[in-house]
Amino acid sequence: MRYEKGRKDASRGRIMEVAADRFRGDGIAASGLATIMSDAGLTNGAFYPHFQSKAELVRESVAAAMEIQSQQLAEALASGGPQMAIEAYLSAEHRDNPGTGCASAALLPELARQPPETRKVYTDRLLALAHQLSAALPQDKDPEGVALAVFATLIGALQLARAVEGTELSDRILSAGKDAARTLIEQR
Repeated sequence: MRYEKGRKDASRGRIMEVAADRFRGDGIAASGLATIMSDAGLTNGAFYPHFQSKAELVRESVAAAMEIQSQQLAEALASGGPQMAIEAYLSAEHRDNPGTGCASAALLPELARQPPETRKVYTDRLLALAHQLSAALPQDKDPEGVALAVFATLIGALQLARAVEGTELSDRILSAGKDAARTLIEQR
């Protein structure tokens, strides 16, 4: 049976989209292939023509999620500079939607336990994000170091705010994280 042109690419894209959402929302370990494939509207057997293993799916899904994050960062920087990027990242909307949010905030502990190939892809994408942010910062001191510190602050604040979501403390953490990230930028 012949399928229409582009169907395989569309199926692969759908698997990656569902996996990225599941991984960020439920965690890598808690997201089984059967659930991902079912959510993608495909059978389990349809997985292997696209990916050799779950590890490959994790690696490619994380890379794709971080590419989307790079696009979002570019939009925020273009519309309001680093301040807009901070506001967008530490927003209640981002906090409340981990399945479509930052892969780092959702997956760091699990990413640290992934195979070296996956950690390398993550490292490369994180550095690309840091370079992207550092290009929008004053170039007088160590803009890449400041960008890395800002990301560490934002990711940590988002993780804490998610852990206590639904409380006044969660909103305070978002606010404190924004202040800390702004201070890092302004001190340079």
